[in-house]
Amino acid sequence: MALELKILLGFLLDQLLGDPRVLPHPVNGIAALAKWLEHRLRRTVRKAGLAGILTVVMVVLITGLIVFALLTIAGLIHPIIKTLFGIYLLFSSFAARDLVHHAMQVHKALEQDDLPEARKRVAMIVGRDTSNLDRAGVVRACVESVAENLVDGVTAPLFWATLFGPLGALCYKAINTMDSLFGYKNDKYLEFGWAAARLDDLVNWLPARLTGLLMVVSAAFLGLRPGLAWRIWLRDRDRHTSPNAGQSEAAMAGALGVQLGGSNIYFGTKVDKPCIGDPLTEVVPGHIVQANRVMILTSVLFGALLLGGRMVLL
Repeated sequence: MALELKILLGFLLDQLLGDPRVLPHPVNGIAALAKWLEHRLRRTVRKAGLAGILTVVMVVLITGLIVFALLTIAGLIHPIIKTLFGIYLLFSSFAARDLVHHAMQVHKALEQDDLPEARKRVAMIVGRDTSNLDRAGVVRACVESVAENLVDGVTAPLFWATLFGPLGALCYKAINTMDSLFGYKNDKYLEFGWAAARLDDLVNWLPARLTGLLMVVSAAFLGLRPGLAWRIWLRDRDRHTSPNAGQSEAAMAGALGVQLGGSNIYFGTKVDKPCIGDPLTEVVPGHIVQANRVMILTSVLFGALLLGGRMVLL
C-alpha cells in the first residue's frame, strides 16, 4: 500500500476514533522510557545539560530502532500485518479528534455557566494555572491550546510522516514528548531540558510556518477574517516566547479577531507574555467552536498539500 494512502487512513481513523483507551499508545511508552533514562542519567552524569543531551539522543534512537524492528518483524509475518501496523502507528501519532473533544468539553461547561468545571477541563490541555481564570481567560487559554497543538498534534506529525513514514512520525512524537516532559525553564529542567526544547524547536520550524500560512487560507474558506489573519500572522508571529507557537497563535488570533497571550500563572509564578492579535471582538465561548473549525480545515489542507506534493514528486 502506498504511504500516501496509509497516512490518509491513519488520519481518518484519528478523526473517527480519537485515542482509544483500550489500545496501548506509543507515546505512553516513549514518556516512560524518557523518564526512566532521565532518572538513570542524572545519577551517572554530573552535568545536567549533558545528561539531557544523552537522554534525547537515546530516546530518539531507541524509538526509531523499536519502530524499525517491529515493522520488519511484522513484514516477515505477512505484508498485510506490516501495512496494518504501520497504519496504526500513523493513527497513534495524530491527535486532532482528542483536541477537538477536549476543547468542546470546555465549551460545553461554559455554555452551562459552570465556570469551575470549565477551569478544570481547560487545565487538561494547558500548562498554566487555571484556578482563577474568568470566562474570557478560559476561552483564551482554550483557543491558544487549539492553535498551538494543531502543530504538535497534527501538522508536524503529518509533515514527518510524509517524509519518512511511520518511523518519521514516531521519532517526531518522541522529540515532542520529551519537550513536554523536560522543556521547562525552571531550576530542575533549565539545563537538562535544553536539548529537548531546542530539538523540538528545530523539527517544528517548517511545519509551524506552513501551518500558519494555511490557517489564513482556512479563514477565507470559513468566512472568518483572512485579511486580518494574514496581517496579524506577519506582525505578531515572532512575538511569542516560542519560535514556533506564535505562528499558529497569530494566525488564529487574526482569523477570530481576538487578542491572545498576556499574563498567566505557571507553577505559582506570574509570566508576562506579549499580546498577540488585536481585541476587535469580545472573547466568547463561540470562539472555541471557530478555532476547532480552523484547526480541522487547516489539517485537511496541510495533508492535501503534502500528500499531493509527494504523489507528484515521487
